[in-house]
Amino acid sequence: MRQKDLASARKLLGQALGMCPKESLFKGYITLELQLGEVDRCRSIYAKYLEYLPSNCQAWLDFAQLEINVGELERARSIFSLAVAQTTLDMPEVLWKAYIDFEIEDQQIENVRSLYTSLLERTSHVKVWIAYAQFEASTVGGGGIDAARTICKDGYDVLKSQELKEERVLLLEAWREMEVSSQKNGEGGDPRAVEVKMPRKIKMRRMVRHYSCGLYTLYEMNVPSNISFANS
Repeated sequence: MRQKDLASARKLLGQALGMCPKESLFKGYITLELQLGEVDRCRSIYAKYLEYLPSNCQAWLDFAQLEINVGELERARSIFSLAVAQTTLDMPEVLWKAYIDFEIEDQQIENVRSLYTSLLERTSHVKVWIAYAQFEASTVGGGGIDAARTICKDGYDVLKSQELKEERVLLLEAWREMEVSSQKNGEGGDPRAVEVKMPRKIKMRRMVRHYSCGLYTLYEMNVPSNISFANS
């Protein structure tokens, strides 16, 4: 490049990638072509890059961002779709969030719902349930407190079946905040219905047999396990 021989530079980079593909080489080659405004060449390099490292979420994100930057939203959507379909990913949570944020930005609400549904088929992490419910409760999602409440109920049942007490508490706390916000806005929120499901402190006294004699107080959190949501 110092000799302004672009053809030779491309040939050398191509040979280097063919003999010893490395992430740094792919990035350098893409940077060069981006500076030259060669979007189609960048696409070709990204295709080879991701063929070599299909688990690299940052590469998928950069490729999708390239398409977003040039206004090719359908291409970006296809890239995201291919990315989340990979069997192994190094940062799946980052990739899924970016995909969902992309659809929100493009105001494709049904696509967002489909993505959350697909994600919950892969993981039951409490943060996903909360994010989905908050999306529906927001003005962006538009589902309102009823939709958010349904998601929280479903999430609670799943977490309960997995005996995840701390996660259930986190979900209940987030749910209560949504109900409070909805109530303040006159949208039918009912925080009391969630508060009765919140964990209670159980005071227990146990004998101390080491170093000293006496009793100490232990507090444990009791999350109700027989709560019915049918009439909530």
